[in-house]
Amino acid sequence: MQQPHILALDFDGVLCDGLQEYFQTACRTYQQVWSAASLSQLAERFYRLRPVIETGWEMPVLLRALVLGVADTEILANWSAIAQPLVEDAGLDPRDLAQRLDTTRDRWLQTDLAGWLSLHRFYPGIREQLQTWLAAGTPELFIITTKEGRFVQQLLSEQGIMLPATSIFGKEVKQPKAATLRQLQAAAAVSNPQIWFVEDRLKTLQAVAAEADLANVALFLADWGYNTTAARAEAAQATRLNVLSLTHFCSELATWCEGM
Repeated sequence: MQQPHILALDFDGVLCDGLQEYFQTACRTYQQVWSAASLSQLAERFYRLRPVIETGWEMPVLLRALVLGVADTEILANWSAIAQPLVEDAGLDPRDLAQRLDTTRDRWLQTDLAGWLSLHRFYPGIREQLQTWLAAGTPELFIITTKEGRFVQQLLSEQGIMLPATSIFGKEVKQPKAATLRQLQAAAAVSNPQIWFVEDRLKTLQAVAAEADLANVALFLADWGYNTTAARAEAAQATRLNVLSLTHFCSELATWCEGM
């Protein structure tokens, strides 16, 4: 496999583990919509079920499902069918919840930045690997995430990773990740650029794989991220997908497909 001109990376579940922050922000947002004395007893279940969440508005909704006693197996199997009715029952829509969630994060950053940052952990070796690529100037790095770009930039900056805002495509771009990859492909400095995309959500990779004009994009599922054993097994059987370990991610690009 030709090594990439462009390396596109998801953020949460690929570069950074923010499960504790996710849970705390979800709890704060939940309590604005539904009353609850304490939700701390739901943390471990929330962490296990994090793979079902695609965008932030679903986080407090997942807590709602847990409070109402929906079984973990049902959530894993039918999350999209469960989530929307719970939002509607609260008299809200996903945009309302997304706004509440982002406002909650903004207030937290303004009042307790150190506390907010402390709930994020970059996976071992990630910081050093990103700095190596940035120092070398190749491959060209981009982050494609459903998290707000400003939050991503704050977390990277705290780690001493100076990635330009123009290289971060967050929730604010309001387009599928396949569309962003297509945009990077069209804007590349070379014709027919080799692009590698690392993501921890199987459905996102499958959506990209279905796009005929993105057939030259190499797709990697991060096996250390927010995904399940079943998702990793499915990816391992897919022609277009490669299951990537953290050890290989933090090694030479030439090793990424070893053992696949």
